[in-house]
Amino acid sequence: MGVKPGHKSVLVVDDHDLVRLGICRMLAEVPGIHVIGEAASGEEAIDKVRELSPDIVFMDLRMPGIGGIEATHRILSRYPATKVIVVSAFNDDVYPATLLKAGASGYIAKNAGCEEVKTAVRTVLSGRAYVSPELAQMMVLQGVQKGRGDDNSPLAGLSQRELQIAVLITSGRRAKDVAETLSISPKTINTYKYRIYEKLGVSNDVELTLAAVKYGLVDPSEVI
Repeated sequence: MGVKPGHKSVLVVDDHDLVRLGICRMLAEVPGIHVIGEAASGEEAIDKVRELSPDIVFMDLRMPGIGGIEATHRILSRYPATKVIVVSAFNDDVYPATLLKAGASGYIAKNAGCEEVKTAVRTVLSGRAYVSPELAQMMVLQGVQKGRGDDNSPLAGLSQRELQIAVLITSGRRAKDVAETLSISPKTINTYKYRIYEKLGVSNDVELTLAAVKYGLVDPSEVI
């Protein structure tokens, strides 16, 4: 069955049948999206993209053969208009920024829920990159910790929890939303927030965002 006019087509790639089935079921709930195929390896994914020309590819990283990383590189080099959303487990040692810099449009965790899958699809179709909040926090924490020897950066004085909260606040989330994400109370979030203000020498969320950009906590393109 063909894709309806105005709808976007999706290819789901994962070597586990149950994971592919789960992603397909969630995508079935996204208006304007139609799954046109599935693949169980990187090689098969490349063949399917050539055959079906999907608008979006949900790509697993760890698969037999060339795997999802090389498949993503090859697909994007040959079909640059294709949007690739990488689906990864939390224990993957591949840095999300590597694939995003290579052209992938999104990076989500395998335990992502239906609403996050919908958000990822809408975001990449709008032309913006999407990284799930948990993975974004991991990227920031790993990156900052590698540079903890830089005494000139006030980020070195933030705890891991404070870094997590700073990332979520600068992404435009309200205290209530941040609290739900981290499973703590809004009151506790506000306590952390003002502690962060004090450590960074700022007095509001706008100044916090500017400081986050200045010290490399967030990408400037994400807050413009």
